[in-house]
Amino acid sequence: MNNFSYVFLLFLVTGVFLQWYLCRRHIRHIQAHRDAVPAAFKDKIPLSAHQKAADYCTAKTATTMTELIISASLLLIWTFGGLLEFVDQAVRMLALSELWTGTVFMLAVMYSAAVFDMPMSLYRAFVLEQRYGFNKMTARLFITDMGKNAVLLLLIGTPMIMLVLFIMAHAGGYWWLYVWLTWLGFSLFMLWAYPTFIAPLFNQFKPLEDAELKTRIENLLSRNGFTSQGIFVMDGSARSTHGNAYFTGLGDNKRIVFFDTLIGELSYDEIEAVLAHELGHFKCNHIRKRIGVMAVVFLLGFALLGYLLNMPWFYHGLGVTTASDYMALTLFFMAAPAFTFVLQPAFSYTSRRHEFEADDFAAEQAQRDNLIRALVKLYRENANTLTPDPLYSAFHDSHPPAPVRIAHLTAR
Repeated sequence: MNNFSYVFLLFLVTGVFLQWYLCRRHIRHIQAHRDAVPAAFKDKIPLSAHQKAADYCTAKTATTMTELIISASLLLIWTFGGLLEFVDQAVRMLALSELWTGTVFMLAVMYSAAVFDMPMSLYRAFVLEQRYGFNKMTARLFITDMGKNAVLLLLIGTPMIMLVLFIMAHAGGYWWLYVWLTWLGFSLFMLWAYPTFIAPLFNQFKPLEDAELKTRIENLLSRNGFTSQGIFVMDGSARSTHGNAYFTGLGDNKRIVFFDTLIGELSYDEIEAVLAHELGHFKCNHIRKRIGVMAVVFLLGFALLGYLLNMPWFYHGLGVTTASDYMALTLFFMAAPAFTFVLQPAFSYTSRRHEFEADDFAAEQAQRDNLIRALVKLYRENANTLTPDPLYSAFHDSHPPAPVRIAHLTAR
């Protein structure tokens, strides 16, 4: 233990207690308003649906509180508990080259983290979501998804890890800049490749067959000069009854995707309004802005890691005695969330502002009332609470609370 150990523990414990406090506030606020639908929604959402949403969100938040304790405990076990040191020594016994030692070590940590996360993933799908009627996942599909993720990590993660470790070892003092450029290029490539090569491994995507709806959507896109590689319906109902719609991809490889559950819940006018909202994110350059912000954040992060790499107190302060490039990389990404949680309100605020801007765009492209009706249906069908705690929402919600969002649209 050294001074950095105490700083890390201070941030970790403070963050856990702050998040715990916010969760408790959120639960109390939801339960205090459980028995009355907010005035703006009384003629739109029945009390039974409002109470289901309150109970569902309460249960989700309680689960998050449990995950907070588990994740913090695992982080302490990895670091001060010596698990990282143990895995490192075990891999070194294989007598591989430094490059392969680092690659095997990082893969072993990633696979172990996925195994540790499995009980809570099972609980969320087969207990929490099942209890409230949302889960459609089968045990076979769950196992299949995990297997596919494991294979993808091996096929994509292995060469990426090796490339980063090679750059760290051979690119000199500015290795962190070259690693950042590598990460940025890889991220942009994955954004481009995901809809065509990755997503179809997990879901079925069928071209939209409804001729009238397809014509309306194509007219909307044409009015706004937007081109895509197609309009698809995804089998979201294979895993959940939750509904959604989104744009995915980058450059000339963009797709428009509707969950089949959403197609069945909304009218043509409402679907067009939801799509106009998603289109608003592109027209307002939100995607580029978010990529730009994350690029700056990661640039600063890699620059900081470039400094920490040669500091013995960084390793010793997190329970590791043997310094290495791969250990520095692993420690940094494990410890960083404990220090960056305080930035969450700023990211959430920016995201909510983008949602307002996309709503404004959608209200111009489609009738405002259609978007309002669509949002109300989505909030109801997805059991999103209408009464989140304001402070909790400021920290965690990437979308404005329903009453705030509807009021913003109504005031236009």
